[in-house]
Amino acid sequence: MERKTIKAEILAGLKAANKKSLSMEELAEVLDMRKSEDFKLLVQTVAQLEREKTVEFNKKGRVMLPFQPIEVEGIFRRNERGFGFVTIDPEEPDIFIPKEATNFAMDGDIVMIDIQKTADLFSDRGAEGRVVSIKERKIQQLVGEFNAFDVDEIAESDLFGYVTPKDKKSAQFKVFIAAEGIQPVDGSIVIVEITHYPEKGYATSLEGMITKVIGHKNDPGMDILSIVIAQGIPTSFPDEVQTASEQVPDKIAEADLVGRRDLRDQQIVTIDGADAKDLDDAVTVRKLENGNYFLGVHIADVSYYVTEDSVLNKEAFERGTSVYLTDRVIPMIPQRLSNGICSLNPHVPRLTMSCEMEIDPNGMIVHHEIFQSVIQTSERMTYSAVNAILDNDSETVEHYHELVPMFHLMKELHQILENRRKQRGAINFEDREAKIIVDPEGRPIDIELRERGVGERLIESFMLAANETVAEHFNKLKLPFIYRIHEQPKEEKMQRFFDFAAALGILVKGTKNTITPKDLQQVIHEVEDKPESAVINTMLLRSMQQARYSEDNYGHYGLAAEYYTHFTSPIRRYPDLIVHRLIRTYSQDQSEATKEKWAETLPEIADHSSKMERRAVEAEREVDSMKKAEYMAERVGEEFDGIISSVTKFGIFIELPNTVEGMIHLNEMKQDYFHFIENQLALVGERTRQTFKIGQKVRIKVTKSDPETREIDFELLEAEEIPSLEVPGNSQRNQRRKPAGGRKNNRDSNKNYGKAYDRSKTSKEKKNKKGKKPFYKSVAKKKKPGRKKG
Repeated sequence: MERKTIKAEILAGLKAANKKSLSMEELAEVLDMRKSEDFKLLVQTVAQLEREKTVEFNKKGRVMLPFQPIEVEGIFRRNERGFGFVTIDPEEPDIFIPKEATNFAMDGDIVMIDIQKTADLFSDRGAEGRVVSIKERKIQQLVGEFNAFDVDEIAESDLFGYVTPKDKKSAQFKVFIAAEGIQPVDGSIVIVEITHYPEKGYATSLEGMITKVIGHKNDPGMDILSIVIAQGIPTSFPDEVQTASEQVPDKIAEADLVGRRDLRDQQIVTIDGADAKDLDDAVTVRKLENGNYFLGVHIADVSYYVTEDSVLNKEAFERGTSVYLTDRVIPMIPQRLSNGICSLNPHVPRLTMSCEMEIDPNGMIVHHEIFQSVIQTSERMTYSAVNAILDNDSETVEHYHELVPMFHLMKELHQILENRRKQRGAINFEDREAKIIVDPEGRPIDIELRERGVGERLIESFMLAANETVAEHFNKLKLPFIYRIHEQPKEEKMQRFFDFAAALGILVKGTKNTITPKDLQQVIHEVEDKPESAVINTMLLRSMQQARYSEDNYGHYGLAAEYYTHFTSPIRRYPDLIVHRLIRTYSQDQSEATKEKWAETLPEIADHSSKMERRAVEAEREVDSMKKAEYMAERVGEEFDGIISSVTKFGIFIELPNTVEGMIHLNEMKQDYFHFIENQLALVGERTRQTFKIGQKVRIKVTKSDPETREIDFELLEAEEIPSLEVPGNSQRNQRRKPAGGRKNNRDSNKNYGKAYDRSKTSKEKKNKKGKKPFYKSVAKKKKPGRKKG
């Protein structure tokens, strides 16, 4: 066989092989070259191919084809430390992009990437790539604080100054403001339109023009408003939307009642928080003669007022959801509707969509009806009042004596429904919620834990029952519909959870691709009174998929529900409004044309609603983090007890009883050199074997709290003693270590490793340390960068 022919055969054999690499013996077998002279020729040819870089050898001496970069499109997500991830498919793991390979991409950009390294399932290492080009810039404008240049600097640089962005993911950038258009005063919070993006030599600099001054940084509430605007959330309604809302009548007319069932004679109540103003759900419960329970869930009929082709509907769709922040609500629909005609205020008639259910003593819904109605609530109840009644508080019982029997029935039915959910395997993660109390100026003065009593939980049970009933009803009619789905966890995440649980001695029933909610519920139940409870709950939560909206019904894994939708909050969620619109539409018309229209429309509504929900959650988290950091800034130097809430390779996170979370950096843990044991989420000291794990009690001192970066730093004072873990390979390492210098070097490397994650170093400080010239030569000597257009 000629050498050229052998080369082609070798390459064809490697391409056709199921394995990524072959040993020389396996390759000889594939090519039928096992005779000694043939094998010698094979070895010589492979050696020549290696010199030509057509094949290569891996660490085990096996022959493989060189990796060919794969170019694909995706969305870049930037981490504040500079590296990022690219999402190609929401159903697949993201591609890691090292800091030096981002090609100046910014958060949200649509990029083309080369995948440089494929994922290795055996080492749990994800795929890695580099950004080749940026197809579309996501960030067209930024919100930030304006820093003014003086008159001489403006004349020399042709710049008004620069803006520091409020968005955490853009905080490392400076936006230099061209000397044209609006010139605000120093400290103004402004919106900047970006005209130039980062490029070689100017990696952390942008240029733009100010299009709007929002206010001044010292104005009350400006800190929250900055976050809201930075997230792209509208803070006011357009004039035409306000005008449309004012044209909606504030009272019900007789014409509005046509085709509605009149339930105004029933004993119906709303149960909400004391400060709630948009009351969109009301309930009633009674016992039937056959021993079953009657549950009526009545929801504000927002879609009757927010009609399909109206400007009100267009605005509600764009917003997707109301946003609930520390001291304010940014509503989805104007407050004239949300707090007025759409709110189920007491003792006045209101239009509703009703779901009435008959439920047997086992919690099974044996009959239901869904229809348009009119109600008049008997009372506006609060959670605290209902809880007081159920605790037999004599004064509250006397005040609401006519309603007391119904509340006890509600408690009975709630317990039946809750037991039913548990029996089918619904996963219950007890999550602590905190309310940040602020003064009139918006400054945080306290953080209160919210306790969920029976009053809160029974409303949750009744809303879940209605949501499931409505979803099942329309799914079985095979009509286009919108669902709230929570898919089964991905196999790789479940495998990690299995490995983690096994390391703690916990056996999980089921397999990674067939595990049921019931199996996971059993795990939580088994560890609820054990020290491992916190860590198991945390790891299990991380293994779950994110709930979203979809036109296809995949069920709700966490609730162990075969059918689920959102029907009960149309004042604050657009998908609920759409569910109401579909109920009304299908009650009048189920033609093929109608079904086809909604089949085409619902995918966009579901996708957009999911995105707007994530945007709102992000804004709410940022505001909470900022206010908590502001609250703790007044407590620097104080000591607190807490528990370890997360362990990473660069430090440990501590959660305080008030839900504030701060970090102890690895480089501040100088008592030893610590190894990160990933499969147990633990840090273990090499010399002392001191171990830090999730759920461990600690005492800390607050050393730093920065509302701008939302970062809180702690110092470790004491830690609960727990069984030590062994450092993998520690005994062999100790045998190899030289008597002198080894530990010191290790400790130094630990310190340096921590410094790599030191959030206190700014990019400007690092640049100056390296002696690089400042950005933009026009003002280089003043170290106030800028650049002219062109």
